[in-house]
Amino acid sequence: MGDRAAAVAAWEALFRAQVQVMRGLAAEFPTEVMSFNEYDVLLYLSRAPNRSLRLKELNRHVLISQPSVSRLIDRLAGRGLVEKSDDPNDGRGTLVRLTPHGFEQFRRAAILHMQSITDRVGTALEDDELRELTALCDRLREAQEERAARTRSNTPAVD
Repeated sequence: MGDRAAAVAAWEALFRAQVQVMRGLAAEFPTEVMSFNEYDVLLYLSRAPNRSLRLKELNRHVLISQPSVSRLIDRLAGRGLVEKSDDPNDGRGTLVRLTPHGFEQFRRAAILHMQSITDRVGTALEDDELRELTALCDRLREAQEERAARTRSNTPAVD
């Protein structure tokens, strides 16, 4: 376990870098196609098997609150970008599926967004640094997921 000052300094550096990058990406995001939050939802759907997820599962991954996701999904459905249906395996659940039109709109935004990410992140770090940053962030995220799972199950951590 690292020392407290190093942990706080690392968090501050990560947080400040993320804020700066996100501000720039948001300013350059192709809003004529969709909003940043809509893109986030469509991104997760585009990566899911059959481009479909339960609404509950989608809520776990996106960066906005559950009520906001439900309203956003309704707006996307109204524009023909997603379809909602009852989950055949659980009548209480709702499936959200990316439509072909939604996937095409997502791809349009993704091409522009990826170029902006490349310009802001890819030019600031060398390839080996990008791989290291990815590995470190994945480890940090996985540790948070494990911590949350332990908290949910109320089992002590095994070191």
